Amino acid sequence: MSEKTKALGLIAWAYAVCIVIGASALALWKLPAPWNAFAADVIATLVIFAFSWRYRNSSFYDAYWSVIPPLLAVYWFCANEAAGVNTTRAALVIGLVWIWAIRLTTNWATYWGGLQHEDWRYALVRQKAGKSAAIWVDLFGIHLFPTVQVFLGCLPIYAVMTLGQAPLGWLDALAVVVTLGAIAIETLADLQLHAFIAKRQEGAFIRSGLWSWSRHPNYFGELGFWWGLMLFGLASAPAQAWWIVPGALAMAAMFWFASIPLMDRRSVERRPAYAAYMREVSALVPLPPRKR
Repeated sequence: MSEKTKALGLIAWAYAVCIVIGASALALWKLPAPWNAFAADVIATLVIFAFSWRYRNSSFYDAYWSVIPPLLAVYWFCANEAAGVNTTRAALVIGLVWIWAIRLTTNWATYWGGLQHEDWRYALVRQKAGKSAAIWVDLFGIHLFPTVQVFLGCLPIYAVMTLGQAPLGWLDALAVVVTLGAIAIETLADLQLHAFIAKRQEGAFIRSGLWSWSRHPNYFGELGFWWGLMLFGLASAPAQAWWIVPGALAMAAMFWFASIPLMDRRSVERRPAYAAYMREVSALVPLPPRKR
């Protein structure tokens, strides 16, 4: 058995433990929905954090982003079967969330380097925090903050499973197109990137395919997925937009103000030609490249 296979087995065990403990808390605590699921989500995150700190690798958390949403979708549907929601809409959302989750988790597991590999951003965040604050930045910044953000992004799913009695309409059709299209874009961007990396020369960076129109087409696809869920939520309960919309907006803010600047700075530091690429190619939304 290879070291990576062993590492993935350990990751699978960590997630099995966190899901069991989170589900147990969900069953025992009689909190109002959806805060009962949020509390269970936080507890499960703390379990993953314990594994991350034990093995000195916060990439234990990487798959949490895509593992929990499909479980929440199924739980909310099963817990609210008597709500009389539109089962076709519910099935569409569950199916799309599972397709997204399986693809994203498989992509991570395929290209993760094992326990000796940790996302470079995690080490950078801890280093900037300093030795005394590293554990708290790891807990709140790398683990709990993304959990809160993903949960906000999942609230439209909760709306579909609890308030979605309205018949299917044009907004549902738009939501299907946006969500499925986003998954397709993210998949194609990842395939193009990994094909490029397999043959990459020193100092080169990808600027072909989708990457010739967007510096981060994978982020654009990921963001589109969460906006598609938001559209499903609005189709289910438009009057509840005040708590359905913020998750998608928070995702957009994270990618635009944090993820993209951080990735671009690192690329410029490692590949000087990347600065010219930034001037020519859109940061997020795929657009025709600007002329030099």
